[in-house]
Amino acid sequence: MTSPLLNTSLSSLKRIHRGKVRDIYDIDANTMLLISTDRLSAFDVILPTGIQNKGAMLTQMANFWFKQLAHVVPNHLTGIDPDSVVSNAQDKAQLGSRAVVVKKLKPLPIEAIVRGYLVGSGWKEYKAKGTVCGIALPEGLQEASQLPEPLFTPSSKAAVGEHDENITLAQCADLIGAERAAEVAKVAVQLYKEAAEYALTKGIIIADTKFEFGLDANGVLHVMDEVLTPDSSRFWPLESYQVGKNPPSYDKQYVRDWLESTGWNKTPPAPALPDDVAKRTSDKYLEAFEKLTGKPLAA
Repeated sequence: MTSPLLNTSLSSLKRIHRGKVRDIYDIDANTMLLISTDRLSAFDVILPTGIQNKGAMLTQMANFWFKQLAHVVPNHLTGIDPDSVVSNAQDKAQLGSRAVVVKKLKPLPIEAIVRGYLVGSGWKEYKAKGTVCGIALPEGLQEASQLPEPLFTPSSKAAVGEHDENITLAQCADLIGAERAAEVAKVAVQLYKEAAEYALTKGIIIADTKFEFGLDANGVLHVMDEVLTPDSSRFWPLESYQVGKNPPSYDKQYVRDWLESTGWNKTPPAPALPDDVAKRTSDKYLEAFEKLTGKPLAA
């Protein structure tokens, strides 16, 4: 078993961006290479400890969902073999099953969050005001209650190290136009509904998730980046779900809980994770991957 891959360095291609998890390399005018590393961020800070196999799990899970939901909206995948765009063995060794060749799209400056259950910041706001992101909800809901209908609650995109901020539907329309905002809301909710329905058959509740969208040269909406992974979603095991309690999750909440217990002030640098916390996090990601896809992880 190899150690976690925290950084990539390709000689064949020029790196154009380093995100919280993904390194992006330029291929040509229309395509680029996305490599999901084993980096983990929490509270918008990249941790010094990598999570074994995380990049491969994220890539393969996202690819599973892109295929599963391709009838809803086009996605950024090109189908080009990543090995074909690099020229030497050292570069290919960094790709494995963690890389994809994607279309260059113009990203929309929002994150499309869809909430199906009342939890996290939504639960805090509901307790205080009876709303989630300013949207009024019925009285009497409890923590982890399923919402009457999934809610589209967009946020602004923040730079690495900064925090995304919830925005209203009106602010979303101001940013991307009313017609485009309505399209994004409709597509995001449909993606969530179909994925949540499928996941239930595999024993997993998708409590909430976030999508990113971009436009091609013709202005056609595409879903991009990643979809419905433990990094972008809150997965709960159906067997332990109980209204009134925040269920244990398959996402990085375990890491967040450990970080909270250390008294860390949530500004860089973050503390290193103990081996057992890193391993348990890797195990939870893998469990969610295998349950949802029904396949073993490719190396």
